[in-house]
Amino acid sequence: MISTMGQVAPDVLHELAVRNGVCVRPILSRLTDTTTGEQSIVSIPCGSTQARQCPVCSDRARKLRMQQCREGWHRDDEIPADDQDDDLPAEQSENGDEDQADDTESARRTRSTRRRQDAPDLPKVPMDNRTVGTAFTTPDGKTYRPSMFLTLTLPSYGKVGSDGTPINPDAYDYHRAAMDALHFPKIVDRFWQNLRRCAGYKVQYFATVEAQRRLAPHLHAAVRGVIPRQTVKDVAAATYHQLWWPQCTEPVYVGEDVPRWDELTSRYVDQAGRILPTWDEALDAIGEDLAATPAHVVKLGSQVDYQGILGSAEDKVGKAVGYLTKYLSKSIADTYGDDDEITTRQAIHLDRLHREVRWLPCSPSCSNWLRYGVQPKDAEGGMRPGWCPSKAHDRHHLGLGGRRVLVSRQWTGKTLAEHKADRAEVVRQTLAAAGVDMPDTDRYSASAHLENGQSRFIWEPVDRAKDTDLPTWHGVMTRGINERIRWRTDYEQAKQRPHAPPDDTRSATATTAASAA
Repeated sequence: MISTMGQVAPDVLHELAVRNGVCVRPILSRLTDTTTGEQSIVSIPCGSTQARQCPVCSDRARKLRMQQCREGWHRDDEIPADDQDDDLPAEQSENGDEDQADDTESARRTRSTRRRQDAPDLPKVPMDNRTVGTAFTTPDGKTYRPSMFLTLTLPSYGKVGSDGTPINPDAYDYHRAAMDALHFPKIVDRFWQNLRRCAGYKVQYFATVEAQRRLAPHLHAAVRGVIPRQTVKDVAAATYHQLWWPQCTEPVYVGEDVPRWDELTSRYVDQAGRILPTWDEALDAIGEDLAATPAHVVKLGSQVDYQGILGSAEDKVGKAVGYLTKYLSKSIADTYGDDDEITTRQAIHLDRLHREVRWLPCSPSCSNWLRYGVQPKDAEGGMRPGWCPSKAHDRHHLGLGGRRVLVSRQWTGKTLAEHKADRAEVVRQTLAAAGVDMPDTDRYSASAHLENGQSRFIWEPVDRAKDTDLPTWHGVMTRGINERIRWRTDYEQAKQRPHAPPDDTRSATATTAASAA
């Protein structure tokens, strides 16, 4: 136990906190118990998923995703439709419209659903109302229900070396690389829609988005059930997404020559006083132009990795789950390592790609549209190109501003909170069997109410300028480390008791007694 916080250097204390699973940048909140009037300062884990911000919270989140992946991959029972997880991102409509415009208000502005001439047709097969894979029985009576591990990539933008940098930077297509990264989620959604249509059942998946060495995003996916290898390759080759936006290849306004907000008209005007077309007006112009072409077309690369995995092959399943979630705690820019590990060529490549994603529009409401002579959707005063608040534009994300984990609705039928509760329950049972009480995770819940219906506990953010009783970072870390050591000691001792659950049951929780509390 650490008894005197002043005797421990900050960097040593930070290392001890990480080693013992204590959040290194906790959020302090003031808790008031309305029943007793007692007030206390409570530290709450930051919950970051990035190791550069908090190694402890990011590793905890990664392990939770590992459990979610493993639990849904080889299940052999169906999840009732009414139990679908509404907290997961909704799938896009599977109506087969390939050329639908991005602005879907009132469904008035649409394009023909005809497929592109340069894309092969997709086969249509009868659809089964199931989410589990097909079971195969061998002559000796054994039944197998295999599943898949897929990897999808984007096409080449130019030859790259072993360090991930272009052989010829001047010939490398940074614009297309940036546009593909900004709209990678759209092509992924389209792939799953097409795959389901060609597989004949409701394909369920757990997928993670990572960066290749060249910093282009690619997708790893655990897929329930098996689909013929050639079908998967055909679907990847036939999948595309057309972006029916105004052209954003050559900027119209650069430098100081940027449109300004006019208070009288509530519109953006250029230096000559010309009013910029609104987003809707720009899309209307595209719809009226029969010769208009998409601003960008996203396609998948020809490289598709396909592996079949049996649920009974625990070593292969565990290795695949670990590979799927290995880089979830790293940002796209962390692919090359820390700043002191990046070579000059890698730094230049990263900077050039970042420059592209910073100035390209990420959405209809992006302020970067002002560079291309279009007023952003829902525009307001003060918008400046290059300063869109979306994280897709920053150096860490390099175009990927959305979720890094994509899970279909009927993968496990549980929210992440429910998966976390499952892990906590295993710890609780282990401690209870040994006669040790685990701290109540809901003891300060904001949902706890008194008989009159009012909340018992009130949470308020601390005011560092006014609150004089706030503990120091040293104090918070010291208390957290001591608490974790005590919890881990109790848990390890409880596991040695004869009534503790078997090791294979506890393995899913690892050493999460403290995180469960």
